Amino acid sequence: MKKIFTCFFILFTVQFAGAQHKKRARDYGLHFGVISPGKLNTITDVAGVKVGHVTLIKGDSIRTGVTAILPYDGNIFQNKVPAGIFVGNGFGKLAGSTQVIELGNIETPIVLTNTLNVAAGMEGAIRYTLGQKGNEKIQSVNALVGETNDGFLNDIRGTHVTKDDVITAIKNAGTSVEEGAVGAGTGTVCFGYKGGIGTASRLLPKSLGGYTVGVLVQTNFGGVLQIDGVPVGKELGKFEFSNQLMNNVDGSCMMIVATDAPLDSRNLQRLAKRAFMGLAKTGGIASNGSGDYVIAFSTAASVRVPNQSKQLQQVQLLQNEDTSPLFLATIEATEEAIINSLFAGVTIVGKSGHKVEALPLDKVIPILKKYNAIKSE
Repeated sequence: MKKIFTCFFILFTVQFAGAQHKKRARDYGLHFGVISPGKLNTITDVAGVKVGHVTLIKGDSIRTGVTAILPYDGNIFQNKVPAGIFVGNGFGKLAGSTQVIELGNIETPIVLTNTLNVAAGMEGAIRYTLGQKGNEKIQSVNALVGETNDGFLNDIRGTHVTKDDVITAIKNAGTSVEEGAVGAGTGTVCFGYKGGIGTASRLLPKSLGGYTVGVLVQTNFGGVLQIDGVPVGKELGKFEFSNQLMNNVDGSCMMIVATDAPLDSRNLQRLAKRAFMGLAKTGGIASNGSGDYVIAFSTAASVRVPNQSKQLQQVQLLQNEDTSPLFLATIEATEEAIINSLFAGVTIVGKSGHKVEALPLDKVIPILKKYNAIKSE
């Protein structure tokens, strides 16, 4: 019986995953902002960054997963990454955040999952870190784990994500980032449609430093959807005060910002704040029950913090006056990443027969053309 179930699960997963390969927003002619994206237009355009997913789709009620973001290959605990955190609306559980705020760095991969599996996310990140060569004697690890609540589509009370799933996501991380209903975004809902994982990047011109900013989001929030300034939610009649969504605007959004610019934790916190402006540009309203968090980190090797104290550390940092282009890049990439999560969405039926439709692109594209966001052929 076990072999039969395994074969069914693999077949189901492959069929579902095949439906994920959809056009991204730019493939339809949309262009967000004024800065060009990186080669892949993903967070992994920031050199060294990798992303891994484990997607759990079983039976009629399990629709969840885990997503891991690695700042670089190697032992993050021994060479910590400067980071900043911004809390847009704190109705959520960002485990490990207080130490990051206090010390200004992260020491494990970042893990995203659902609300009731934060503990599994921590255990997986801790076990992975303890098992790395060179960490045999460490006795304290600060795992950084964020979440959104996928309980509408997923049997969240079943806590189906395990520490082994987390470790698998970390170990299988790569530079190709799948979007939509995968990993931590498998069971999420955004603007009343199927949300999920989205990503985008921006590459600054050499005259502005030539730095890259990449963003990954886990979207599960409400508001009045706007795409490149077009009031799509209003046109579709589906927004927070419409009949369809009157009682369904709460949710959350996790936003991860990576850059190769040499920034310290203070300026990374400033960078994190700008991601929230990108969320606002999509029509998100940070409602009462929404946990909206941003984690920003720098991959620059020169600003990493060695675990072994050297008393004095000399680093070169980007000055305040040179951060504004990075701020704009973060806003643009966050906006596009959120929209990409919607464009990659697929209709899903989950727990108790609940159904969340994919963004109806057959209706959305004509609206975007009507407002000249996409040029008509």
